[in-house]
Amino acid sequence: MSYYKLRHGVGCLLTGALALFTSPLQAGDFMDQAYSPRQFDHSPLAQELTRLAPQANPGVLHLAARALDCADPGAERLAVIDFSLPSTEPRLWVFDLARTRLMFRELVSHGQGSGDNMATTFSNIPESHQSSIGLFRTLNSYQGSNGYSLRLKGLEPGVNDRAYDRAIVMHGADYVSEEFIDKAGRLGRSHGCPAVRQEVARPLIDSIKNQQYLFTYYPDREWLRQSSYLSCPDENSHFAMQ
Repeated sequence: MSYYKLRHGVGCLLTGALALFTSPLQAGDFMDQAYSPRQFDHSPLAQELTRLAPQANPGVLHLAARALDCADPGAERLAVIDFSLPSTEPRLWVFDLARTRLMFRELVSHGQGSGDNMATTFSNIPESHQSSIGLFRTLNSYQGSNGYSLRLKGLEPGVNDRAYDRAIVMHGADYVSEEFIDKAGRLGRSHGCPAVRQEVARPLIDSIKNQQYLFTYYPDREWLRQSSYLSCPDENSHFAMQ
């Protein structure tokens, strides 16, 4: 089990969990979408994710649970990235849903076009070098120019559905490290890929490859309003499996 150590001590453990309530942008967007804390669904999955990752923003985990319940409630693994956090903080969680355990908590990069330490801009456009938000299904792993990598299929039209064509994959990178943070004040940035530490890339990728799910979050007003996976019209409609 890999739990990446926070750089700034125990105080930062509260950052993710309280971000929803302390950031005007996030709080405003959630309120705008009627996703206030008292209105979160209390599905078993949402409660389990919150229990397993107490350092994470509970609102983000509830949205991830809602998207997965809509897409494929039988999925065994789920990865969640909270791009509202700075790159210097662990913002990637991997859950083993079959065994109800947290497998990884890690640093993860965003794209060069998305921002500096904080990602603020996201895109579905090729050559934008920006990250994408929304729900992804994981595909196969392979050995490529960035080493051991994982192909991703974006499931949300107009939001992330060009990820495969853009070659947005998960891979390891030497610019994802505490040493790089110490030198640059942030992680290095990719061309839009969620890159992780080289030391953990293979086991992490193996844990979520082949028809599992990745949910990437940012408080984007339009996406929160329009995503079919966050407002599933029929609990029996599992879009991702079509």
